[in-house]
Amino acid sequence: MSILNETYTLSNSVEIPKLGLGTWFIDDDKASDAVRAAIEIGYRNIDTAQAYGNERGVGEGVRTSGLAREDLFVSTKLAAEIKDYDAATAAIDESLAKLDIGYIDLMLIHAPQPWDDFRGGDYAEGNRQAWRALEEAHKAGKIRAIGVSNFLQSDLENILAHSTVVPHVNQVLLHAGNTPEELLAFCGERNILVQAYSPIAHGTLLNSPQIKTIAEKYQVSVPQLCIRYTLQLGTQPLPKTANPDHMRSNAAVNFEISEADMTALRTLDERDYGEHAAFPVYSGK
Repeated sequence: MSILNETYTLSNSVEIPKLGLGTWFIDDDKASDAVRAAIEIGYRNIDTAQAYGNERGVGEGVRTSGLAREDLFVSTKLAAEIKDYDAATAAIDESLAKLDIGYIDLMLIHAPQPWDDFRGGDYAEGNRQAWRALEEAHKAGKIRAIGVSNFLQSDLENILAHSTVVPHVNQVLLHAGNTPEELLAFCGERNILVQAYSPIAHGTLLNSPQIKTIAEKYQVSVPQLCIRYTLQLGTQPLPKTANPDHMRSNAAVNFEISEADMTALRTLDERDYGEHAAFPVYSGK
């Protein structure tokens, strides 16, 4: 069975395909082609965000794919800067209009702080307000599942203490060499699915000698090993690519990493993101 046909079930019984397509850095005018190509290959889970500036293109790709809307799972994210209820409510409706696909399957708060103050000040109240807007859109049937992204345990605890809906998802930077064990355990105990963005660490893992050695052992590529690793952790990977060949190879992960190799990958420390270190997501503040 192909990984493209497998799903996880969120805590509210909504099914989410186990492998998704990330669309960060795919321009709006190229997004529809990338989305259609992925859907043709068999992808059913497409991830975008207000910050990516390509919701319109992603929506167009979904609408023109030839598949029924209910056969696809589309996620987007509320811009990290939006930390008040009214602005969040307006932005949710804006995403619905830009995507123009009827409803959103999953919407996340993109980060607990605005990007220019990532891991900085106290935005606890702002996050509660943004969450209330998501809860209301969820209740109204505009969004099937709601969650957060880049949230640490303390950020999650703030939401849990003031919400009626436990986040269904927490999307975080997770890859071999950066496995946040305590956060994974915390989310697991609360039935919050962890999504793994940049499972190949923006490509920097392609140069890791340890990871190359393990990949060779299974006769797979480094990206295939990295994607399989996140799946065996019980997380949901979102490798980003606009290249159909990469989409196909990213989905060819029908092999099993041994327990010993999983342990080796879990204990690696690979967090040098090179040219991408300056991005807020990798700022490590």
